Parts: sequence; structure tokens; C-alpha cells
Amino acid sequence: MKHKSRSFKEAALYGLMAFSVVLVLGVLVFILGYIVVCASGEMSLSLLSPANPRGIIPMLVTTLYVVLLSLAMALPVGLLTALFLNEYTGNSGLVRALRLAIETLAGIPSILYGLFGLLLFCRFLQFGQSILAGACTLSIMILPVIIRTTEESLKAIPPSFREASLALGATRFQTIRYVVLPQALPGIVTAIILAIGRVVGESAPVLLTVGITRNIPASVFDSGRTLTIHLYYLTKEAVNPEDFGLAFATAMVLIILVVLINTATKVVSHYLNRSMTV
Repeated sequence: MKHKSRSFKEAALYGLMAFSVVLVLGVLVFILGYIVVCASGEMSLSLLSPANPRGIIPMLVTTLYVVLLSLAMALPVGLLTALFLNEYTGNSGLVRALRLAIETLAGIPSILYGLFGLLLFCRFLQFGQSILAGACTLSIMILPVIIRTTEESLKAIPPSFREASLALGATRFQTIRYVVLPQALPGIVTAIILAIGRVVGESAPVLLTVGITRNIPASVFDSGRTLTIHLYYLTKEAVNPEDFGLAFATAMVLIILVVLINTATKVVSHYLNRSMTV
């Protein structure tokens, strides 16, 4: 009797988990399908033509600038911080305070980051509304994501790996370089993907620090308009079906851009993982 009851509970739990997975995938497919259908009337190569006044090349270039510059600033700092917290320190009061600060940064609303970036980078440091000011602001915003995700991947590595490396005469730096980092690389890639999603999806900090200028930026000191801000303005100003179609086409390009960046990140991480283990 107990065996039948246990089997029924396991089957019910398995069915509940399967239903949850199907529900999540169904919602994702529905959202993507709805965007594709609504964007089908406007999706064409003319969107990527610089001569098209309704084209999105300026916003696409600005978005790439912001994403790449933000990652270039935040990734080394976040990775080194996670390594320091997990590999070089114990559970001291200073470390607990630092982790509390990181958790606090993760919970701050994005609009506050925008105001902070506007006051510090745009006005005090006189960057103005520019890609550089926006990237500096967003790099601070994504630091908690990178640090927490990387640290979790470092904690998942068995301590025996480090002990074996140190017992063979390797230094701590060599252990981190040749043992810890290759094992933690999948978690680091996950951190990068989450950070990219956060940068691409933000609007308030970008609006306050990067601006709304619809032009192809010549340098990081120029203002610009990202795809997210452009999508916001298209939706806000839409008065006919064509405007909504262009908004959905912009959303489709945004999704494709995120997928391409994530794929490139995985390819690069796979190459680095192979080079580290050789």
C-alpha cells in the first residue's frame, strides 16, 4: 500500500513538473510567434539600409556599442571580485558586508541608476548624454549579476580539485588559471548572457544617460538611441497599423541580436575552454 502511494506521489510530481515545463515553453513560443506574425509585414532588408529613414541601423549600432562597452567595463571587475570573495577570503565581517552591498546593488531600481549616472557621469564628469556615460552606468548595474553568478559557479567546483592542484606544487594563481577558471567557465558564460539581457532590456538608465538622438555614433562620446528606446518611442507614437508593425519588427531585430550575441559568447567560451585545458 505504501509503495503504491509513493508511486502515485512520484507520478503526480513528475506530471506537475512536465506541465510546468510545457507551460513555460508554450508561453515562450506564443510570445515569439506573436512577435514574428506582427512583424512579418515590416521585416525586410530595407530596415538595415542606411538610406531608409525608417531604418534601424543607427539604433542597432548604438545598442552594440552600449552592450560591448558595458561588458568590457563590468566583466573584469565582476570576475576578479567573485574570485577574491571565493578564493582568497573566508567568512569575515568584511566579506559579509561586501556581499550585503552586492545584494543591495542588485535590488536598486534601474531608474535610480539612471539618475545616478545622469548626475555623476553626464554632469559631474561632463561626459554628457553619451554612449560612454550610459555604459558606465549600466556596467555598475550589471556588476551584481556577474559577481553572484560567477561566485555560484566557483562554489560548485569541488574543493578536492584545488587541493590536488596545490598538493602537486602549483601556486594559487596557477590553480585558479588552469583548474578553477576552466571548470567555472560555463557559469561565467551564463553571467555574461544574463548581463547582456539586462543591458539590452533596460530603458530608464539608457534614456537618461545615452539619450534619444537618432544617429550613427562616431565615437563613445556621442549620444544615441538604443533599440529599446526606439521601440518605446515607436509604440508611444504609433497611430496606425504600420507604426505597430515597425515596432514589432524592431522587437524581432532585438531578439535576433540577443541570440547572436549569446551564440558568439558561447563559441568564444568553448574556444577558451579548449585552450585552457590543452
